[in-house]
Amino acid sequence: MPHLSALRPAALRGRTTNTRPLLPKLRVPISAYIVDCAVYVDGHRLPGRWTHDGAITEVRRRGEGFVWIGLHEPDEEQITGIADVFQLHELAVEDAVQAHQRPKLERYDDTLFMVLKTVCYLGNSAPKAEHEIVETGEVMAFIGADFVITVRHGDHNGLHDVRRRLEDDPEQLALGPAAVLHAIADRVVDTYLEVTEAIEDDIEEMERKVFEPRSAMDAEQIYVLKREVLELRRAVVPLGAPVRKLTEGYSSLVPHEVRQYFRDVDDHLVTATERIAGFNELLTTLVDAVLAKITMRQNNDMRKISAWVAIISVPTMIAGIYGMNFDNIPELHWAAGYYVVLGVTVVLCLALFRIFRRNEWL
Repeated sequence: MPHLSALRPAALRGRTTNTRPLLPKLRVPISAYIVDCAVYVDGHRLPGRWTHDGAITEVRRRGEGFVWIGLHEPDEEQITGIADVFQLHELAVEDAVQAHQRPKLERYDDTLFMVLKTVCYLGNSAPKAEHEIVETGEVMAFIGADFVITVRHGDHNGLHDVRRRLEDDPEQLALGPAAVLHAIADRVVDTYLEVTEAIEDDIEEMERKVFEPRSAMDAEQIYVLKREVLELRRAVVPLGAPVRKLTEGYSSLVPHEVRQYFRDVDDHLVTATERIAGFNELLTTLVDAVLAKITMRQNNDMRKISAWVAIISVPTMIAGIYGMNFDNIPELHWAAGYYVVLGVTVVLCLALFRIFRRNEWL
């Protein structure tokens, strides 16, 4: 009778007997990453639900309007389908997928690519406030002649309110994709101002606690806030150069009517930058004040300890002298000697205590 292995097909010989079928990798559709896709003509949204390729086809068939597609944390495979339709540059697409980019503005042929860092103030009462007070995210925007594609990273930086506000203002929305870019930048920079105001309140509270007579302010809390201010600075300061480019006619995709709006964004950004610079200096001063206060408290403690040691040394010295085993010690056999020595000890201790108290050592 032949061995069982001989009955197996030749192609299967030498393989393991595991017959579990391999599950195919599920491909997530592009629609799972698209938050919204809309076609706008003359500042008004066309009715219906659109796919990314159907929307741009409709716009180019009409010869007017533009498409606004919102994406949330797409992976490389999903965004590639949109990039092929809209002819997005591969380097910009790579940056949009990987995130963790510095604020910047780049021009690829007839497309603009802008990165903005978003911020969210968590506050001291948030669960992550012990280690993180300001949470950051990113918004990337691809701007073309007839499309806007926004890519968000993070859960706090939704653009639904921006889209709704623009849809309520058809005249502004009719200015095209550049108006959408301005609305996004304006919203992000306004958030910078809101966060800086909240941080300013925190710093004022810390300053009050630091200079209270008996405060228990910990330097670690100031270090945490200082670190978050530096993180906020890395998000805000680099955005200045891209915004100024847009006000100076960096690209024909941003018409003159929209550039003047970016000047207002630039003014608000300068205000936020100046506030952050002031925060950094003030927090450094508070850290120095806390450390100086800790040093002073330690010096006071050492003075108190030294004063008590000096007081205790008086009876210790006298007890040590009269505790020696010699017969010829003065007043050793005197009947009132014990009371005299005890009284002298008490007087000397009280005198030292009064001296240290008057010098504010105790």
